Amino acid sequence: MIVYATHEGGRYLTVADSLKEKPEGQRGIYINLTNKCNCACTFCLRNMKKMAEESSLWLKEEPTVEQVKQELDDLPWDYVSEIVFCGFGEPTMRLETVVELLKYIKDTHPKIKTRLNTNGLSDLAHGRSTAGDFAGGILDTVSISLNASNAERYLELTRAKYGIESYDAMLKFAVDCKKYIPNVVLTVVEKVENQQEIDRCQKLCDERGLKLRVRIYEDN
Repeated sequence: MIVYATHEGGRYLTVADSLKEKPEGQRGIYINLTNKCNCACTFCLRNMKKMAEESSLWLKEEPTVEQVKQELDDLPWDYVSEIVFCGFGEPTMRLETVVELLKYIKDTHPKIKTRLNTNGLSDLAHGRSTAGDFAGGILDTVSISLNASNAERYLELTRAKYGIESYDAMLKFAVDCKKYIPNVVLTVVEKVENQQEIDRCQKLCDERGLKLRVRIYEDN
C-alpha cells in the first residue's frame, strides 16, 4: 500500500477498509514511499524477512509523485486528522518527494496536520544540512528515532550505514529542525531499553530543548 491507515493491534488497512471497520471519526493517514533504509535496526519489523515479503507495506516499486497525489486527491478528507510520512522504509531517502508532497498537502488542505517519522539521518544521506527543506510551515511535527543515549549504543541498535558519526548527525538534525518545525519529538522504544537508559535519553533531550516520547514496542 502507498496510502494506508493503522488500526488496533498494529494492523495496516487501506483507507476504504479503515472506514468500513471504523466508519466514524477522524484518523491519521500514512504515506509509504520507499522500501529503502539507511539503518537496519535490530527491533525493526522490516528485518523479519518473511513478514516483510508478505506485508502489504512492502512496495514492489516506488510510487511516483503523481501517483501519490492522485491517492491524496481521492481521500475522504472529512475523516483525515493528520498525514504522516512513514512506511517500511526511511522517507527521507526520497527527500525531494516528501517536500513536494508536503507542499501539495498544505496547498490543497492547509488545515490538515502533517508529520514525518524519520531516523534523522537525511544530512548524511544527502551530504548537506536538510532541516531547512521543511521551512515555510509545510511540516507540523517531525518524529525522530533517538533510540539511545550515546553513539555506541545507538550504532549497536540501528546498525546505521554511516557508522559512529550517525548519532551526532541525528542530534544535529533534531536541533536544526527546531528552527523550521513547530513540534520536534525524539523517540525511544520501550522494552528495547531499560528505565535507566530512558532516563538518560530524557536528560539528553531536556538539555537540548527537545521532547521525548517512549514508543510502544511491537513484538516481531
